[in-house]
Formats: sequence, structure tokens, C-alpha cells
Amino acid sequence: MKLYHHAGNIKAGLFIIGVALVIGLLAYTQFLIKNLREDNREIVRLYASLIANVVQEDNDQNLDFIFENIIQKVKFPLIQTDTENNVQMWKNLPDNIETDEQINRFMRICDKNNNPIPLTYENEKIGKITFGYLHYGDSALISKLQVWSYIEIIAIGFFIFLGFSGFSFIRNNEKKHIWVGMARETAHQLGTPVSALLGWVQWIKDHPNKFDEIIPEMEIDLQRLEQINRRFSEMGSESEFEEFDLSIRIEKIIKYLSKRLPSLGQTVKLENDIQPGIIMRANGSLLAWSIENIIKNSIDSIDQRRGEISISLKKELNEIKIRIKDNGKGIPKKDWKNIFRPGFSTKKTGWGLGLSLANRIIEDIHKGNLRVLNSTINKGTIIEIIL
Repeated sequence: MKLYHHAGNIKAGLFIIGVALVIGLLAYTQFLIKNLREDNREIVRLYASLIANVVQEDNDQNLDFIFENIIQKVKFPLIQTDTENNVQMWKNLPDNIETDEQINRFMRICDKNNNPIPLTYENEKIGKITFGYLHYGDSALISKLQVWSYIEIIAIGFFIFLGFSGFSFIRNNEKKHIWVGMARETAHQLGTPVSALLGWVQWIKDHPNKFDEIIPEMEIDLQRLEQINRRFSEMGSESEFEEFDLSIRIEKIIKYLSKRLPSLGQTVKLENDIQPGIIMRANGSLLAWSIENIIKNSIDSIDQRRGEISISLKKELNEIKIRIKDNGKGIPKKDWKNIFRPGFSTKKTGWGLGLSLANRIIEDIHKGNLRVLNSTINKGTIIEIIL
């Protein structure tokens, strides 16, 4: 159930991050626009002051100079009106504005974002006199910033949607794949003891007088079925650790596989180099399962008549090293990590679950390390477990 909670948390996290990005983007864009508008306002205030000072003079040449050399270089829309808001002159208006009505409408839009600057001068007799206003709009840069912010918001929303859709698709696909894979893995695990039991039954039918000789073997296969049931139940619960002899446990695995896979004796030779007396604390049932899966994977990789698989177990300082070497098809280097991912398989009929289960048992449950130590195409593979 925890996995479903994590999936919900990931979706909620994606949504929160998306909202935070949108809010942050809008806030920063508005901050830039506010600063740019303040800069424009300071420029317009300066123009208004220059115009007011020149109006007090009798010489119109200074006013012409301001309009020709200063006002003409303005990069944003600028409209000068009298006190009744009658337009007297303008600069940098959009190309589609031609009539007085259109100019007045555009001026009202500008006033919503930027308050007009009054044109005033001081007279000693009359006092402060306002003779008009400067109306100004946003520069092209501000307009681009506003448009760009909306484009970014749409892009973020699109990627969040893709993230949700992609995550849901991958999760659902993975769930479906794992369910099918678990079913096949269960059948695969049950296949060996069930086939052996069927063989023993047939042997008893053919040799009814030797029933007592085969009972111990049947008991071993029944214990195997019980062990398989325990393995699957332990994968979904808190693992219980015990102290056991790993050397003996691995020798039992090799003995069991050698005796109950008939094709093994014909084409594949299992060899072991096991250091005796290695005691460790772990979940013996799950650890044995992971080692079995790796050995079976090595068996499946052999496509020649004489196959060889060697299993070594050594203890060096505080590390226990298990190496499983085969002379099979090998693994391309680009797939050395992929083979431990759920659903990845180099076999046509494989479901990519055996090695991923082994990886989870060794790395997640036992905090060890599982890796491809070396692999050469058509020469074989060495897989190492470090505990």
C-alpha cells in the first residue's frame, strides 16, 4: 500500500511544483514589468519638466529642440494633450491607429496602466499652472515580457500534463507487467518441484515395490513447495533475519538444481568453489531465492552443448562475495544495469522479473550490492554479490 501512497505523493508534488513555478514566473515577470514602468515614468517626468521649463520662455526654438532631439528618440508610445485631454501631438503609436477616435481609445488604455504626467510650471503671480498632460504606454519590451510569460505558463502546464500522463502510463504499464511477470515467476518457481513430484509418482507406478526409497525425495520437493510459498509471502512483509551457514545453504541450492533439472546434467556442468563455515545473519529463504534466480539466468544464457557454471563463495575481511560465472551468450555493456530493472529481459520469452527480484532482495532488503562484474559477448558473464 505504501507504493500507492508514494505514487499519490509524486502526483501531488508535481502539481505543487507546477503551481509554484507558475506563481513564481508571474511574480517575477510582474516585478520586471513594474521596474520597467517606473523607469519609463521617470523618463516621462523628465520630459514633462523640460517641456514646462521651455514653455515659460519666449523662445520656441528650445521647445522645437526638445521635440526633435529628445522626444523623437522615445521608444514607447507618448501622447501630449491639453488640460481637456485634446490630443496635440503623439509619438510611437501602433501602425493601425490613425483616427482621433482610435488615438483617444488607445490613450485611455495607456492611462489604465500608467497615470498621465501633468505638464506644470510655476508663475510668481498666479502660482502653479497645469497646461496639459503626457500620456504614455508600455514599451515593446514590456509587451514582449507579458506575452512571453503567458507562453511559459502554457509550456509549463503542457509539461506538467505530459508528466502526469507519462507517469500514469508508465505506472499502469509497470503494474500490468509486474502482475503478469509475478504470475509467470510463480509458475516458474513451482515448475521444478511439481515436475519432480510428477516424475516420482510415475516412478512409483513403475516400481511399486521401491516406494520407501523415493519418499525422502518427495519430502524434499514438498519442502520446496512450502519454501516457495514462504518466499512470496516474505517479499510483501517485513523480512525476518536469522543466523545461518551460507556455505551449506548455497551447496543445497547447487545440489537441488543439479538433481532436479534433467537437462542440466546433459548440457551444463555446475561447479562450486565454496569456502566452508561462512556464518551470516540474513533472511536465508529470500537470499537463497535471489542466488537461485541468478544461477537459473546463467543456465538460460547458455546456448552451446557444453555449458559451464561456477559458483564461488569467499569471505574477505567484513565482506562476503558470491560470484556466479557462466560461458553463455554474455550481456552487452550498455545493459549491465538494465538487466536488474523490472520488465527488462534479453530473452524473447522473458518478463524481466527474476534478476529484478534478486536485486531487490540483495540491495533493498540486505543492503548489499549486486552487479555485473564482467561480461563478454559469446564468452560468458560474471555476476557478483557483495554482502
